[in-house]
Amino acid sequence: MELDLDSVNASLRDASALEVVQWALGLGRPTFATTSMGRNAAVMLHLVSEVDKNVPTIWVDTGYNLRDTYVVAERLIRDLEINIHVYSPLMTSERRNAIMGGIPTVDEEARHQEFTEQVKLEPFARALEAFQPEIWLTGIRQEETEHRQSLDIVSLDNRGIVKVAPIFYWSEDQVEDYMEQYNLPTCRHYFDPTKVHDGRECGLHTAA
Repeated sequence: MELDLDSVNASLRDASALEVVQWALGLGRPTFATTSMGRNAAVMLHLVSEVDKNVPTIWVDTGYNLRDTYVVAERLIRDLEINIHVYSPLMTSERRNAIMGGIPTVDEEARHQEFTEQVKLEPFARALEAFQPEIWLTGIRQEETEHRQSLDIVSLDNRGIVKVAPIFYWSEDQVEDYMEQYNLPTCRHYFDPTKVHDGRECGLHTAA
């Protein structure tokens, strides 16, 4: 699908997040949304469910999430009636820990890259194969990482998928205000073993 990204982004710059979701779904192309079930994941889950509860939402569960994350995730799936599809690594976390000696640090570049491939990229590749989306609804925001500062509301992924980020220009305060407005639950304890620290990409948005 060909889009004039400059023109599209200019037209959506002042649109509401809900209007961006409506625009994306209005293209009528195979679409899925993704979630990390992280601290503010409820915002995108709520936005998409407000427009169309049938949109497939992909959750790559690394197997390293904390109990709080799973409890909140189940509540969101139930209350928002999300069309959730969970993809998990082929190997259990305990077996991987035994083989790798725990989660590799980012200083161990090759081992950490292999770890990321196993727990994030390979499961996500299976989701892409199953759904073959042309449109990808994502909750990424500009201020989160250096890589994301080079993107826009609508961008073209390295895989050729049109990535649509309805809350791309939102601040942390706007996210928290939305969560409060709709009384959305949040997991206070969230851990992404592939990022290790804030401001680092997990690989889903940079993989070729």
